[in-house]
Amino acid sequence: MTSIRDRAHGPSDGPSADDAPDAGTVRPRLFADLTPLRTSTAYRRLWFGNTISWMGQQMTALAVSLQVYAVTRSTFCVGLVGLCSLVPLVAFGLYGGAVADTVDRRKLGLASAGGATALSVALAVAALVGFHHVWFLYAIVAAQAICFAVNSTARSSMVPRLLPARALPAANALQSLTSNLGLMAGPSLGGLIVGLWGYQAAYLIDAAAFTASLYAMWRLPAIRPDGGGRRASVRDGLRFLATRPNVRMTFFSDLAAMVLAQPRALFPAVAALWFGGGARTVGLLVAAPAIGAVLGGLFSGWLGRVRRHGLAILCAVASWGAAVAVFGLTRQLWLGMVFLAVAGCSDTVSMVFRSTMLQAATPDEMRGRLQGVFVVVVAGGPRLGDFLAGSVANLASPTVAVVGGGLACVLVLGLLALRWPGFARYDARTPRA
Repeated sequence: MTSIRDRAHGPSDGPSADDAPDAGTVRPRLFADLTPLRTSTAYRRLWFGNTISWMGQQMTALAVSLQVYAVTRSTFCVGLVGLCSLVPLVAFGLYGGAVADTVDRRKLGLASAGGATALSVALAVAALVGFHHVWFLYAIVAAQAICFAVNSTARSSMVPRLLPARALPAANALQSLTSNLGLMAGPSLGGLIVGLWGYQAAYLIDAAAFTASLYAMWRLPAIRPDGGGRRASVRDGLRFLATRPNVRMTFFSDLAAMVLAQPRALFPAVAALWFGGGARTVGLLVAAPAIGAVLGGLFSGWLGRVRRHGLAILCAVASWGAAVAVFGLTRQLWLGMVFLAVAGCSDTVSMVFRSTMLQAATPDEMRGRLQGVFVVVVAGGPRLGDFLAGSVANLASPTVAVVGGGLACVLVLGLLALRWPGFARYDARTPRA
C-alpha cells in the first residue's frame, strides 16, 4: 500500500525522508537540522508557507493593537484584544482538533487559511474606507483566532504523515525557529509599515502572505485521518488522554512551567524596582527569552540524536524553573537577561520534545484532538501564569513571585516525575503514549 509520505513526495521531489541516513551514521550537528526541508518537498512547502504567513499574522496583531489604541486611547481596550483572541482560541482549539480527526486535513487547512486571508482583506478594506470601530476589530480578532486554532491543529497533525518519526525533532525545532523569529521580527516590521503607510498596508501584506500557506496546502495530497469519516468527539479525545500517562505528562510539565514560573507580567514592575529602568528596560526583558529561544532553535542540530525524550523534557523544564528563580535574585540587568535567555532556550528544547512525543506516540485518528489540547495548553497556560504572578506579587512582592514561582516549578515537576516514573524512561525508538 502506498503511504501518504510516498504520495506527498512524488518522483520529482527528490529522495524520500525515509531514505535519510540512519541516526547512527549521521555526524553530530551543531546548527538546526535542515533534513526535513531537503528530503520532503511537501513539508518544505508547508514550512515555508507557515513561516511567511506567521510573520504576516504578527504584523497584523501589532497593527490591530495600535489601531485600537488610536481609536480609544485606552490601554484597557487594547488588553481586551488579547481576551477576544484567547477565548475562541481555547474553545475552537478543542473543536478544531475533533474536526481534524474527521475530515481531510488538507481541505480543513485550506478552508481555515482562506478564512484568515479574507479576514485580513476585510481589515484592510475597513481601514481604507475609514471604518474605524473597535467592535469590528474585536470581532475580526476573534474570528482570526478561530481560523488559527483550526489551522494549527490541522497543520500539526499533518506533519507526522509527511515525515518519518526520526525527522520529527528536527521538524519541530524548525517550527520553533519560525515561531520565535516571527514573534521577534513581525511586530517590529509591522510597526514600521504602519508608521510609513498606515494600517491597511500591514493588513494587505498579511493577506498576501497567506497565499504562501494556501499554495502549500493546495499542493498537498489528501490527508485523511485513519478512521476519517467517523464521528470524532472532544470527549473521546479527553478520555483517550486520561489513559496515556506519557502524553499527559507533556501537558503537565508545560503547565508547571508556564503557570507557576511565568515572570512576563512582572517585567514592568521589576524593570523599575530592580534595575531602575523604564520602557526600554521592559523591552530588553521581553526580548531576552525570545533571543534565547531563537538561539535554541538555531543550535538545535543535536536534538535529533536524543532518544530519551521524557528525560529531556524534565531537564529542560527544570532548567526553565531554575533560570527564572535565579533571575529573581539578580539585580544587574545584563545578568538577568542572560538567565531569561537560558529560560527561553530551555523552553525551545521542551517544546521540541513535547511536540515530537505528541506526534509520534499518538495514533493518527487521535492526533487532531490531542493537538487541540496542545493549543489550549500553550495558549492558556501563560495567561494563567500572568494572573498568578501578578496576584502573588501584589500580596507579597515581585521577588517572592519570581523566585517562588521558579522553585515551585522545579518542585512540582519533581513530584510529577515521581508520580509517573515511566515518563523519564520514554524512548523515542519505541514511542508509547
